[in-house]
Amino acid sequence: MKNLEEAFDTVKELLSFLSEPLFTVGDHSFTISNMLIVIAGISFVVILSGWVKSLLIKKILKNRVPDSGLRNTIGIMVRWIILLLGLFVILDSVGIKLGTLGVLFGALGVGIGFGLQNITDNFISGIIILLERPIKIGDRVEVDDMKGDVINISARATTIVTNDNITLIIPNSQFISKTVINWSHNDSMVRFRFPVGVSYKEDPEKVRKVMMDVIKNNEGVLKEPEPDVIFEGFGDSSLDFELFVWTSKYTQRPSRLKSQLYYEIFKKFKEHDIEIPFPQRDVHIKTETEKSIVLNKN
Repeated sequence: MKNLEEAFDTVKELLSFLSEPLFTVGDHSFTISNMLIVIAGISFVVILSGWVKSLLIKKILKNRVPDSGLRNTIGIMVRWIILLLGLFVILDSVGIKLGTLGVLFGALGVGIGFGLQNITDNFISGIIILLERPIKIGDRVEVDDMKGDVINISARATTIVTNDNITLIIPNSQFISKTVINWSHNDSMVRFRFPVGVSYKEDPEKVRKVMMDVIKNNEGVLKEPEPDVIFEGFGDSSLDFELFVWTSKYTQRPSRLKSQLYYEIFKKFKEHDIEIPFPQRDVHIKTETEKSIVLNKN
């Protein structure tokens, strides 16, 4: 009986401790038990929203929405909605009404006005990106000479991975306020232009035929739209051509396609005795005798 009374007293002390007010928001006091409920509730909502997002993207929308970027956008928006609704329900469950948060929101408003402009700007920019979709997950983008594939769009920043597997975390506002090159905005098909020069002694028609054979035999080059070789002009020491090739396979790796074509062109040029020029300069050296003759004439 004594042990039961001690256990009861311990539980009573624990409940009393959990009921101790920590701070007050408006007319409502926050207790330790309230904080535990809020922490547990927020953790549950975060896990639930992530699970719902994954379910939407990988299962429900997979066969209904073919655009992967749109699937991710819907998933992210649904997760944000669940997080916001869950937060309101959790606060209401511990007795905090939205009206009670007026003081807290007012304080946050002052803080935003003085020190959180960038966070607010990036958050709003993230919403604009998700709604207008100038970029989406999976796109190949270039901003401020930084190139990479978009792998995540969060509330504050967008994550991009370069071909060197370097992760770039760029604030969302950069994609709204600056010029952004989206290589795959409409689709993944992109045209690249690669320069090639040959000696002046070569026949341009022969050169074009050889390079067209190389282009058409490369599996990374699309047959439609049709590739082409353009005679650009007469350079200082070469006849200048440019390869126009369309690809969807190497949109993220144009240098790989360029390397493949150049390797094969170099090989074919050697087989057909087509000379690749190099810069040439004529150097005239005057001897002492020539100098003295010039001086005597003067």
